[in-house]
Amino acid sequence: MINFIYTSTNIFKREILSYFSTPVAYVFIAIFLILSGLFTFYLGNFFELGQANLSSFFEWHPWLYLFLIPSITMRLWAEEKKSGTIEFITTLPISVTSIVIGKFFASWVFTIVALTLTFPFWITVNYMGNPDNGVILASYIGSILMAGGYLAIGSCISAMTSNQVIAFVVSATISFLFTVSGLPIVLDFFSSWSGQTITDVVASLSFLTNYYDITRGLIDLRCLLYFFTLIFFFLYINVLIVNNMRD
Repeated sequence: MINFIYTSTNIFKREILSYFSTPVAYVFIAIFLILSGLFTFYLGNFFELGQANLSSFFEWHPWLYLFLIPSITMRLWAEEKKSGTIEFITTLPISVTSIVIGKFFASWVFTIVALTLTFPFWITVNYMGNPDNGVILASYIGSILMAGGYLAIGSCISAMTSNQVIAFVVSATISFLFTVSGLPIVLDFFSSWSGQTITDVVASLSFLTNYYDITRGLIDLRCLLYFFTLIFFFLYINVLIVNNMRD
């Protein structure tokens, strides 16, 4: 167990440093902050609404992550496979699980850093009025969990190919399906022929359903279980794929 933690930590350090050693990380953060501002203050009509809350900020996160996070994860394993370093990594006397966990948490922390830099939005809304800071905090937690889900999907898909473009497209497509399954138009389609039970199942698999529940200030155990189960599932598949390379 100690060796597992030590190895995962070293992989984490290696990966997180690799993010900030290239301009790509700073470009990603800049794009994320710019788009967050545009979507919140312009498309979200923040000032026109005249309400002291960040609902117009958080409602865009699923769609931002849908396209930005695959740009992070597409290189997690695809780059290792393309450069040939995957063969070296898989021959090391360390567990594949520790490598997968280290890479995943590095990408998650990097995303959290980008999200943390939106803190001035929180300060601004408090300056303008008296928002429910508990709801805002819950929304940040929900956003972090949702980002973890997108990252786990992307990491898993990246391990399947050496082509970063394919990794991006497939990750975005799968993430899109997990996202839109909670939209009213999709749920109406299922309810029109399948009945309420299947419709409820489809809704429960959606990022939107679980994320928006949390952004209302309700950190329900079912929502937490959903995100952690999804993350575990895709990381488990990730481990199986990399283990298959070792064999």
